[in-house]
Amino acid sequence: KQDIPTRIGAKKSEPLLLTIAQVTALKQQPDTPQGRRDRLLLCLLLDHGLRVGEAAALKTADINLESGNFALHRPKVDKHQTHHLSPDTDSVLRQYLEIDLPAIRNPSPSLLAGSNKNGELRGSLSTRAIFNRVRLLGKQIGLPDLSPHDCRHTWATLASRAHTPLERLMDAGGWASYAMPLRYIQSNEIANEGVKLNKEDEG
Repeated sequence: KQDIPTRIGAKKSEPLLLTIAQVTALKQQPDTPQGRRDRLLLCLLLDHGLRVGEAAALKTADINLESGNFALHRPKVDKHQTHHLSPDTDSVLRQYLEIDLPAIRNPSPSLLAGSNKNGELRGSLSTRAIFNRVRLLGKQIGLPDLSPHDCRHTWATLASRAHTPLERLMDAGGWASYAMPLRYIQSNEIANEGVKLNKEDEG
């Protein structure tokens, strides 16, 4: 008898921080409808820090390619936001909207289409399906336990290491307080980097 998990996407005790090389490898999906859908999903998680439910809830009507933005609702904090598309997201989104979604019979209003075993797009990609898909794509590059939460954690950590101000990170990630993003950000690789002991160190 197969065990059925009682909680989909339970957070690991320690989230995985992806390297830049691993982020790049994840985004290198096949040039197929399913591959472009997967790349779009990964861009939303890795470039925009979306929670899994936020990605699943996106609609095609939320996209404005002319302005290069998309609108989203963050139910956890009840905030409506506008995000500017990253270059990778913009590139794959244009292909996906032009080539792949118009070819689906009876398309869903959801942005992320589901897919069958043959890779054909249909319906919508559920939260459960996103967890399963991210795990599968992670396994293909040697990360067997990858989760959408790991992608969000990586986004926050890389943004912090690139000196994104904490208040901007808090807003972009849809957190209600400074305490939350700090939980997702790993310490600098050099623990005492930036520590100054006297005024001479400042020069």
